[in-house]
Amino acid sequence: MRAVLPPKLRPGDLIRVVAPSLSLSVISEPNRADADRRLGELGLRVSFGAHAAESDPLASSSVDSRVADLHDAFADPEVAGVLTVIGGYNSNELLPWLDWELIAANPKVLCGHSDITALQCAALARAGLVTYSGPHWATFAMRRHFEATLRGFQDCLFGDEPIELSPADSWSNDAWYLDQEDRHPLPNEGWWVLAEGEASGPIVGGSLSTIALLHGTPCMPPLEGAVLFLEDDHESRPWHFARSLTALLQQPGAEAVTGLVIGRFERASEMTRELLELIVRSQPALRGLPVVANVDFGHTDPMITFPIGGAAELAVGPAGAAIRITRH
Repeated sequence: MRAVLPPKLRPGDLIRVVAPSLSLSVISEPNRADADRRLGELGLRVSFGAHAAESDPLASSSVDSRVADLHDAFADPEVAGVLTVIGGYNSNELLPWLDWELIAANPKVLCGHSDITALQCAALARAGLVTYSGPHWATFAMRRHFEATLRGFQDCLFGDEPIELSPADSWSNDAWYLDQEDRHPLPNEGWWVLAEGEASGPIVGGSLSTIALLHGTPCMPPLEGAVLFLEDDHESRPWHFARSLTALLQQPGAEAVTGLVIGRFERASEMTRELLELIVRSQPALRGLPVVANVDFGHTDPMITFPIGGAAELAVGPAGAAIRITRH
């Protein structure tokens, strides 16, 4: 199955916000208003799934409600793109009940990250749909230090030209949604070159621990020839990341992976460059492949937007690395 790129977003398009994991109810009213305002400044109109604000004791909602909102979003011809409210823990509950033929017949932008990786990889495997790892709807509520994330979103979802990635000048890993003003970004030390070489191929990736939920299921995307873009959150300590990476690289087709790009770790993960170098060196499947880390995606800010199912080129040498997204 050839991956299908959805039509790009344009000013005037209608966006549907859905909650496949945590509910809209976890987002404060001021942050909701800020997110809608920011998207409005892009010329996008915002609508919400009928069940997005439902909330159960797990701060989510029923499988039926979440599936209905996703189906409604893809079936509605007026909706051009779908943004997820936020991540969570349980979007994989929806996978057996989604109408993949409906989704394949109505390709449109689906953007989010973290737990949404389960939906995104499944959409590629089951419907051939390219989706986008990038900001949630709630991320657009960030009032300060959002420029780089916004630029990455626009480059990938509004533009058609290849994207040449470069390290951000600064980064943050703070609870900005609780205090929008007292923020102090840190200087960025740049990308970490962990292994040299060149690679190209389709992008498969997102949250590593979430991809692990798909192993052995029909929703696991093909790995042959892939450039992996992987990240994880603060709950994944170095030993968790190491074993999840091992498990992924033992999946069918992983022997033909061409390269690895690793997103920036949250400070609470306790990952260091030295530990990550050891983890990479310990993987026989990565020998001879280019590996670069500390790239601007994952659970820190800013974040790039990249296409799961798109394509990338990677060149890593002693002087540094170049990452180019060629199909998005």
